[in-house]
Amino acid sequence: MHLDSLFRQRLLFLGAFLICAALMATALTMQYALKLDPCPLCSLQRLFVIALGGVFLIAALHDPGLVGRRVYGVVVVVLGVLGIIVAGRHVWLQNLPADQVPECGPGLDYLLDAFPLTEALSLVFRGSGECADVQWVFLGLTIPGWTLVVFTAFTISGLLLTATRIAMPVRA
Repeated sequence: MHLDSLFRQRLLFLGAFLICAALMATALTMQYALKLDPCPLCSLQRLFVIALGGVFLIAALHDPGLVGRRVYGVVVVVLGVLGIIVAGRHVWLQNLPADQVPECGPGLDYLLDAFPLTEALSLVFRGSGECADVQWVFLGLTIPGWTLVVFTAFTISGLLLTATRIAMPVRA
């Protein structure tokens, strides 16, 4: 791979990491400065953003070749699709009619302490009343709506990592 291509690849991974870091900084600002406490589905979305950020940071430091980049791409696709599922479920809950919104339930921390992991995740995915609350809207999308957009973009980027070559021929 040409040196310029390696540098460009490293910058792309670093940029994706910085996007994840900015998303987490925004989430924490909303939580602590705006007092918007995350529901269990929000917490899961945060975990997927952190995991994606970790993958992008490791890829930037590792600076993989074509095969390594494709492996990172597959991991990004898997995490992105899981994020899409969680954010999609959250958007769906927020758009339910008021009479169909489930009752409010305990937080993610309690569920993980009180139940085995599979049962706790099952309870989280059923959703609860606080997951249906719309606390913030920007350009017509709620927080989970925006994370759905971001997870979709990351999934597409992961697919591109697995299917394309970043290396460009040397130009004279």
